[in-house]
Amino acid sequence: MAGKPLILISNDDGYQAQGIRVLTDLMTRLGDVVVVAPDAPRSGAACAITPFQPVRLSLVEERAGLRVYSCSGSPVDCVKLASEQVVTRRPDLMVSGINHGDNASISMHYSGTVGAVLEACMKDIPAVAFSLRTRDQQCDFSPYEEVILQVARQVLEYGLPSDTCLNVNFPQVPKLLGTSVCRMARGRWITEWVPDEEPGKFHLAGEFRNLEPDAPDTDYWAMDHGMAAICPLHLDMTDYDTLLSLESLNNRMR
Repeated sequence: MAGKPLILISNDDGYQAQGIRVLTDLMTRLGDVVVVAPDAPRSGAACAITPFQPVRLSLVEERAGLRVYSCSGSPVDCVKLASEQVVTRRPDLMVSGINHGDNASISMHYSGTVGAVLEACMKDIPAVAFSLRTRDQQCDFSPYEEVILQVARQVLEYGLPSDTCLNVNFPQVPKLLGTSVCRMARGRWITEWVPDEEPGKFHLAGEFRNLEPDAPDTDYWAMDHGMAAICPLHLDMTDYDTLLSLESLNNRMR
């Protein structure tokens, strides 16, 4: 795999999911592709790693311009393994998804789809997460393909700022009404546990509450209005405004 852009792909739905198969087909139009994805669903894995047991990596498909591996670990494990044990040079682009379920607002913190992208970003690989607001396991991804290709081409050509990655979320619509470069909506999950029939057991469920539904510069507003939401994320989570306001503590503690 030389001479073409090298594109690494992962997800948290597993290497057999429809979304990653669609994403793989799209990326093969742009370069040579290596897929390293979990061997089964790992939704909600966030940035989890597997520190206390071996992780298995298996080649499941190989043809011109494409290799596909399954991994018994988390999405982050997949990116770590791919970077050190699979590819022989730094990928020009890493993409994750297409996730079945959106990862907008604070949900990105739980997302294995986004976790894989954050790991790639830590390794200085330009990276983009793609997610669709749906729980259907079989979807029509065709309305989103052109935006996915446009974003991927843009990142391949121009790159991304250091320590920055992109989180792209699509509404489930027959035709997108546009794209919106936006920020994360403020929101929270409520009523997150449902009691099981067996006493002492609970099922994780929950309802997402958008705390600023009328703010037009957010990812949820974009999706609610039929647009693809493109949100830049930064690895540095320092709150610089608060940092400045707390500087006086340094003098008090000397």
